[in-house]
Amino acid sequence: MTSLSDPQQEPGSSFRLSMLLNDTRYRSYTFQFIALVCVAALFAWLGSNLAANLAAAGIGISYEFLGQSSNYDINQTLIEYSSQSTHLRASIVGLLNTLLVSILACITATIIGVFAGVLRLSNNWLVSKLMATYVEMFRNVPVLIWIIIIFTIMTAVAPAPSAFRGDDPDASMILGMFAFTNRGVYVPKPLLEPTGWVVLGIFAASVVSMIAYRRFATRKLYDEGKLLPTLWPSLAILFVPAVLAFYALGRPIGLEIPELGGFNFSGGITLLGSLIALWFALAIYTGAFIAENVRAGILSVSRGQTEAAAALGLRPRRIMNLVILPQALRVIVPPLISHYLNITKNSSLAIAVGYMDLTGTLGGITLNQTGRAIEAILLLMLFYLAISLAISALMNVYNSAVRLKER
Repeated sequence: MTSLSDPQQEPGSSFRLSMLLNDTRYRSYTFQFIALVCVAALFAWLGSNLAANLAAAGIGISYEFLGQSSNYDINQTLIEYSSQSTHLRASIVGLLNTLLVSILACITATIIGVFAGVLRLSNNWLVSKLMATYVEMFRNVPVLIWIIIIFTIMTAVAPAPSAFRGDDPDASMILGMFAFTNRGVYVPKPLLEPTGWVVLGIFAASVVSMIAYRRFATRKLYDEGKLLPTLWPSLAILFVPAVLAFYALGRPIGLEIPELGGFNFSGGITLLGSLIALWFALAIYTGAFIAENVRAGILSVSRGQTEAAAALGLRPRRIMNLVILPQALRVIVPPLISHYLNITKNSSLAIAVGYMDLTGTLGGITLNQTGRAIEAILLLMLFYLAISLAISALMNVYNSAVRLKER
């Protein structure tokens, strides 16, 4: 029997241009290069067309407007800002506001999603059906509607700040420190003396120590089968050193309590109703999707794993924490990255309730005042792209850390 061989695959044969299409060793590279050239040509044509149109209109691309005075106020800022600040500073304020609501919503959505996903698999019929109702109701209604609903409820139901002046029990501060009004929520503001940073540093070290202890306890269980307590030791490691340092240094951390002055509260920290509405709407909406991912991840773990762990005498909570969730994370984490990215992008809906995020500042008032639409939109795209890539990078690192590894 004779075998047919491709002469183009024979070693030592000289290279010919026809091999770029006929030889399987080079054909894929040829098509990739052609596609790259086509894409580059398309972008070059779009760029030249844009430059020609701008030149015909007598307009040039310039970012000098970022150094001009913004001449508008922002209702909530994390850094010092006034109407005389530059457009660049206004954009930074909007960026920080976007990061603030995105981080808060990501954390809250994760907590809600994990609890809802676990409870959906509960043996209690009422609990599982309630969670199923929550998931179906929230994920099938647009998030913009939930933002408007929560914002409307806050402004319509909560009392005005002036109501706290009287003796109305429905308009009294909670614990004498928290005030819920139709303008927002007023909470105490921490005041740090120079030694207060020492207490915060000790608390940060306690967090690291607590994580290290829990990992040590888990490794002890896996390697030696010895079950160490984790709840009370973790709480002791987390709070005892910081509390002792707090009193030893003479209470260097205080609180500035909000006080009613005139028709509004002064002092403390103000959480605007628009921030709270956007925060909780994004969290509850995205939490419904995360709940389904958590449920799918748990169901992906073989039931035999649960039965084997129960046969070893592990309690249900231990089975969930030590057996099921570590294996389910390989299914949960990849779609979780997409949900975090969606939260960040959906935060641009803040303009519907007047929350001044990046879209409201750079893509809204700054764009309208300066008329620099191209420059503003390009910067807006760059900011959102940088945030999304940073989230993807961090979550991919975490995904690599929790995925199952072959021995």
